[in-house]
Amino acid sequence: MLNLRTLRTADADFDAQFQRVLHWSAETDAAIESRVAEILADVRARGDAAVLDYTARFDGLRAESLQALELTRGELKAAFDGLPAEQARALTQAAERVRRYHERQKQANGESWSYRDEDGTLLGQKVTPLDRVGIYVPGGKAAYPSSVLMNAIPAQVAGVGEIIMVVPTPVRGSVATGGTGGGGSSDKGERNELVLAAAYVAGVHRAFTIGGAQAVAALAYGTATVPRVDKITGPGNAYVASAKKHVFGQVGIDMIAGPSEILVLADGTTPPDWVAMDLFSQAEHDEMAQSILLCPDAGYIAQVREAIERLLPGMPRRDVIRASLEGRGALIQTKSMEEACEISNRIAPEHLEVSSSEPHRWEPLLRHAGAIFLGAYTSESLGDYCAGPNHVLPTSGTARFSSPLGVYDFQKRSSLIEVSEAGAQVLGPIAATLAYGEGLQAHAQAAEFRLKR
Repeated sequence: MLNLRTLRTADADFDAQFQRVLHWSAETDAAIESRVAEILADVRARGDAAVLDYTARFDGLRAESLQALELTRGELKAAFDGLPAEQARALTQAAERVRRYHERQKQANGESWSYRDEDGTLLGQKVTPLDRVGIYVPGGKAAYPSSVLMNAIPAQVAGVGEIIMVVPTPVRGSVATGGTGGGGSSDKGERNELVLAAAYVAGVHRAFTIGGAQAVAALAYGTATVPRVDKITGPGNAYVASAKKHVFGQVGIDMIAGPSEILVLADGTTPPDWVAMDLFSQAEHDEMAQSILLCPDAGYIAQVREAIERLLPGMPRRDVIRASLEGRGALIQTKSMEEACEISNRIAPEHLEVSSSEPHRWEPLLRHAGAIFLGAYTSESLGDYCAGPNHVLPTSGTARFSSPLGVYDFQKRSSLIEVSEAGAQVLGPIAATLAYGEGLQAHAQAAEFRLKR
């Protein structure tokens, strides 16, 4: 019997129980923070040599130079050409959908604009792409080609000049693959051909088989071989997350991601098996992932619970799913769908499924979510792989103030101001008055010098 908690908003202690379900600390273990700081400092000081040392120590992958750990464009193409036809077709179709979505996104809010006042003053905004970005892709057994598409394609659509990918390819038995480490190997490590093929399809310019905090440091500070980037995006383990946090300011980062989340807001019209499997879809990521169902129908909640119990034994990752559901999952009976929407806004989930026969009735009430999946046929997994919108989403309630990864993350904006002679006569006195009020005489006089006497 699965020990999955059921809560009722009508209960007097609901808020206290609810907060216990939501609790998750983003604080990184102090030992990890200290080790990451050491690695970053070492890579900054010794560059390529430090990256090679850590790659041998943690990934068991030895190389004479960092150039030997760079994947050529030919190797990426060979990986794509070697895929089974069905995989190649799926990868290409997914990439095309992701690209098409982000091209629309660029058209909507990623273009420069300007206008002129009545006096001829020009005001506007110049949008330009970043020069160079780095994308981190987990490697070895945890290989995610979809993450390559979701990070590289919006960068490419934005017009980024150079996209650098880092992906660890640990040797079996190394620290990164759960072994004891040490020794190293001249082997290429565990390369995932689908990841390399995705890099080819997504237009990655350069790729290195390095990972961990040392890869983040190489991208942030630059080495003799790895060029310094302007921004680093992509998921990773606790060491990668800590490293991204440490280098923020030297470079931009996308976000510090917490455990994966799904919230299903159901009205009881979707087959219970579908909802149970959707809850599994996030719970199978890891033990800290969170899956929550909000529904006003107690009978339907009971049906979903029965489906969970029945389907769980057949899942290959059932132990992980069980730990996730028992640790951070919940089935919550609300008083109404309106209340379910209010609670959803409090949670601000990464993935929000509106599993309802009337999804567009409830969507206007939903303010905070990384991605909103409307209707019974819209499983979250479609968004992960091929629907088109980005699957790099804010977690842990940060959807209250942040957005999915997008074209805008790979662009920057410069204000354009061209003041005419007539405009200077209008703006000068305003600026001078405010500048004198702040005690900044040079500011004031710089504006007054341009006034007609």
